[in-house]
Amino acid sequence: MKGIADKVNSLLKFLIVVCLSLMAIFVFMNVVLRYAFNSGITWSEEVSRFLFVWLIFLGAILAFNDNEHLGVDVVIKKLSLTGKKIVYIISNIILLITLVFLLDGSWKLTMLNTDLSAPATGMSYAYIYVFGVIMSAAMIFIILLKLYKLIVKKDHSQLIMAASEDSIDHNDISEKGDKK
Repeated sequence: MKGIADKVNSLLKFLIVVCLSLMAIFVFMNVVLRYAFNSGITWSEEVSRFLFVWLIFLGAILAFNDNEHLGVDVVIKKLSLTGKKIVYIISNIILLITLVFLLDGSWKLTMLNTDLSAPATGMSYAYIYVFGVIMSAAMIFIILLKLYKLIVKKDHSQLIMAASEDSIDHNDISEKGDKK
């Protein structure tokens, strides 16, 4: 399972690099053509905008998987291990509910926009909205996997948000997972 997750992470990182690279190339080309030749590529702005949206959604999946989204854990650090588990489960259930709504809304927007096409490229706007479906489905899967690890496998490593090495108290949780 770890090997699959690493491959998916590598694929997402590669896709982000491709999106960012293509965006930079298209925008740079268009700027050079406008200033040097007084013309431009009509579709480059539109494709760059699509790539930017895709880059953001793919980056959100990666950040979510690594617990790198903004979080405040001042109160959580003061709780016992049982309290941390309860708050973790409740917050993930709230996230699951929110992501189900996001998945549903993104799916409806994707279906509504299949017939609408972008003016310069002719690409369907569904290509933008489908990334909301992909992102929310991926995050739902990540949450379910993390809850499985916590509840079934008793893995308490998810209870601490990703942080700098200086701010983590490694003596807080013993090997059994009990608070010292």
